[in-house]
Amino acid sequence: MASTAEGLTLRDLGAPVYLPAGVFCVGTGAVAPVIVLSATGLGASPAVAAAVVGLLGLGQLAGALPAGALIARTGEQPVMLGATGLALPALLGCLLAGSVPLLGAAVFLLGVCGAAWGVARHAYLTEAVRPDLRARAMSTLGGVSRIGTFAGPFLGAAAMHAIGLRGAYLVAMACVAVSAVLLRLLPPVPHDRPPAPGGDRPGVFAVARAHARTLRTLGLGILLVGALRASRQTILPLWGAQLGLDPATLSLVYGLSGAVDMLLFYPAGRLMDRRGRRWAAVPAMALLGASHAVLPLAGGVTGLAVAAALMGLGNGLSAGLILTLGADVSPAAGRAQFLGVWRLCADLGNGGGPLLIGAVTAAVSLAAAALTMAAAGLLAAALLHRWIGAPAAGLHQKS
Repeated sequence: MASTAEGLTLRDLGAPVYLPAGVFCVGTGAVAPVIVLSATGLGASPAVAAAVVGLLGLGQLAGALPAGALIARTGEQPVMLGATGLALPALLGCLLAGSVPLLGAAVFLLGVCGAAWGVARHAYLTEAVRPDLRARAMSTLGGVSRIGTFAGPFLGAAAMHAIGLRGAYLVAMACVAVSAVLLRLLPPVPHDRPPAPGGDRPGVFAVARAHARTLRTLGLGILLVGALRASRQTILPLWGAQLGLDPATLSLVYGLSGAVDMLLFYPAGRLMDRRGRRWAAVPAMALLGASHAVLPLAGGVTGLAVAAALMGLGNGLSAGLILTLGADVSPAAGRAQFLGVWRLCADLGNGGGPLLIGAVTAAVSLAAAALTMAAAGLLAAALLHRWIGAPAAGLHQKS
């Protein structure tokens, strides 16, 4: 394998970067649509179940900044190995939870592990891949996650058909264990990270203050992107449950959304590398908004599948978007720390989206929550159009 950013290709990244991440994401994909069902099975209302899913995002919030600091100190691989070590007891906790609070605690820990994985892979690819290949490398990483989202629910559905709801968690535990083995056996990925001058590492908060203008402009748009992406994991199962669909059918609908999603990851990266980031960002957010707007019209499996396919289309077109924009604006000094903060912006949306759905559902209705997220999609499209390429955000349409 090449050892410099100039020499690396997507093929070089396949085994050491994408394979372990793909297996890990199959596991998380298997449990994503059943966390809501686990919560309602323990007696939670739809609003409380949405809040439990939101704890996944809150765990990611809690894990993002420490992950960035740890990566700067120890490197990516030790952080990911630690994350897999924590993910196994988290999944076991989800499986054995006898109450909603215990389930929520396990889901929160699972979110912390996901944040560590995400920041570690992002930091490596930002430094290892040359700029003209960056969006394709990042969208491929996003595509690996989408493949997991596609394959995981189908594996989970098969296991649930055989042994019930716990089957999805057993599939996830097996995948996490395999990803840990791959991390240990595969050769470490090379990078050209320069040492900090004098051995000093800037603190996370110092890096955030230095780049506050970027974070409060483009970062706000990224927050909304995270909210719209996380919404799918909550609102589709809730709407399906409201329609009276069984868990296996819900997993299949969720898998359909993932199938549409994963088909677009490489075209999305190619579009961003060739034409600029806006060309994918703005249409993707508009599509995600539209998919939420049509959800209240879904009165059965067919309508839910149409809304899910639209969500997959918008989500697929945005594959690698957050990663690419973060890499574009990240500084050479304190990069891992900055990317931890950048991940925090996205994860504020990941945690806030389901919580917003839960709050609006409790106060008004699930249909009103869907329309609220539709408005968020339009706002995200407008903000990204405004700030991608704007000098104030420090980002150009191409890099």
